[in-house]
Amino acid sequence: MKLVDEAEIQVSAGNGGNGCVGFRREKYIPLGGPDGGDGGAGGSVWLEADENLNTLVDFRHQRRFRAQRGEDGRGRQMYGKGGEDTVITVPVGTVVVNVETDEVIGDMITHGERLLVAQGGKGGLGNMHFKTSVNRAPRKALPGLPGEERELKLELKLLADVGLLGFPNAGKSTLIRAVSAATPKVADYPFTTLYPNLGVVSVEKYRSFVIADIPGLIEGAADGAGLGAQFLRHLQRTRLLLHLVDVAPMEGGVEMSPADQVRAIERELEKHDPELLAKPRWLVFNKSDLLPEDEREKLVQDIVDELGWQDRWFLASAIGREGTWPIMLEIMAFFDRQKADAQEAASEAAAQARADADAARRDAEQG
Repeated sequence: MKLVDEAEIQVSAGNGGNGCVGFRREKYIPLGGPDGGDGGAGGSVWLEADENLNTLVDFRHQRRFRAQRGEDGRGRQMYGKGGEDTVITVPVGTVVVNVETDEVIGDMITHGERLLVAQGGKGGLGNMHFKTSVNRAPRKALPGLPGEERELKLELKLLADVGLLGFPNAGKSTLIRAVSAATPKVADYPFTTLYPNLGVVSVEKYRSFVIADIPGLIEGAADGAGLGAQFLRHLQRTRLLLHLVDVAPMEGGVEMSPADQVRAIERELEKHDPELLAKPRWLVFNKSDLLPEDEREKLVQDIVDELGWQDRWFLASAIGREGTWPIMLEIMAFFDRQKADAQEAASEAAAQARADADAARRDAEQG
C-alpha cells in the first residue's frame, strides 16, 4: 500500500454569532426591559484518528477546512444556535505541527482519538446582560469573537512492528513481497521504492505483524541526501529493525563491502536519532543465491566477525524465498516474548501496588 506521508492544510473555526439588541414588547407592557439574546458559539475544527486510513493523499485535493459560524442572538432572550464542528479524519500515526510556530500540537496514535486544532469563537453577549439600575434600556451588545485559524502540517509516521532498512537495491521490496501480500515495485535499479509500503505477515490465524519497507538510505540521508531522510521517522515507531545487507554488492551496483554498508547505515541512524541505533536490529544478509553455496556461511561469518556483531543475523535470498520464512517465525517469537515480559512486569507491578496498599492500611490501623 503506497502512502503520501506529508500534507499541509488550513483550518478555520467558525466565528461566534453576534449578540442581539432587543426589548420586550407585549400588550400592556409598553416599556419592557432588554431581552436580546447571546450569539451562538462558532464550531470548532477537530482531527480524528482512523485506523482504516493509511494515507494523507486526500489532502492533496482539499486543503481548506472551515467550521460553521454561530447564529446571531435574537429577541425574547433567544440564544443563537452554535455552529457545527468540522471533524477531519486522519490516519493513526499522524503528527500535527503548527506551521507558524513549528510546535507539535499532537500525535494521533490511537483509533478514535480526537485533537482540537481550531477553537470556535465565543458568541457575543446580548443587551440583556448590560441592564443596570441607571441604564434600564441598554442598546449595547457585543459581536461574536472570531474563530481560530491555523495552518497545519500533517506528518504520517507508520505504525509498523518491523522496519526494513538498508541501501537502495538491497532487496527490501523483494523481501516484503516474499513474506506478505504487499506488492511494491521491484526492479534492478536503485530507488525503486519511492513511497513507504506496508505488508501484513500472517504467521498463523490471529498471529501477525506489520512490516514496513521504506526507501533505501544513502550516505548523508540524515542531512537530507537522497530519498531516505524524510522516511527515517517511520522507523521510530517500530519494535524491531531488519537491516538488509547486499551480500554480493558488486552484483547489485553498490560499491561498498557488506561491512561498510552496515557501518554507513549505522552512522545515518545515529545522526538522525541515536534512539534508532539503540533499537533491536537484526542483520539479514540478502542475495545469498549469488554466492557459491559451499562458501556462503563462511563468507557471511567473516563479515559478522569483522563487524563484531553480537545480535541475531540471517542468510537469505528474498528473490528465491530462501530463508525468509524462518526469519518471520523468529520475529513472531520475539514479539511473543516481548508481550510475555510486558505482562509479567505488569503483574509484578500490580502485586507490588497491592502489597504497598495493604501495608499502608495496616499502618493506618495500627496508628
